[in-house]
Amino acid sequence: MQYQISGKQIDIGDALQTHVKDALGSILDKFAHRPTDANIIFSRSANEYVCEAMVHMSTGLTASAKAHSHEIYSAFDQCSDKMEKQLRRYKRRLKDHHKDRPQPVDFSDASSYILAGAETAEESEPETLQPMIIAEMETTIPTVSVGEAVMRMELSGADLLVFRNEGHKGVNVVYRRDDGNIGWVDPRNIN
Repeated sequence: MQYQISGKQIDIGDALQTHVKDALGSILDKFAHRPTDANIIFSRSANEYVCEAMVHMSTGLTASAKAHSHEIYSAFDQCSDKMEKQLRRYKRRLKDHHKDRPQPVDFSDASSYILAGAETAEESEPETLQPMIIAEMETTIPTVSVGEAVMRMELSGADLLVFRNEGHKGVNVVYRRDDGNIGWVDPRNIN
């Protein structure tokens, strides 16, 4: 497994890198199935250290966690505790979803765009009604069940996941609602 440990305008020493590899390695050995790489980023926010960790697994799942603390080791320990809790909670579900699956998860390619928003509410109407595209990138859309899509969304910490439904191969969306519940959009059922 590959580790990428970096700091945003902070010097990351060898002792911290060793601590991160040992602690995260033991968690991943216990709960994760075939992790491929881990990205850990340390940064400062005012007087606190921030630790963000993202682990990619060979099944296509991505688990992420983030924590803040006044000490850098404490920030990492809190982040790794969150990661361990996520992976422990979903370990049984991960096993259940993949033991009956004869083939690996199928992914489709898609384009992803980030559009510029209006600066203020009083801004005049632009000359053209076409939004300005800030970023354009490629992304993948997994072919999974609704339950697995919800699990993938929760593990990644995202508010929304677009997926291809395993049952009917149509494009669906699961998202986190403002009330904390999960919403599911299945356009095939719209009349």
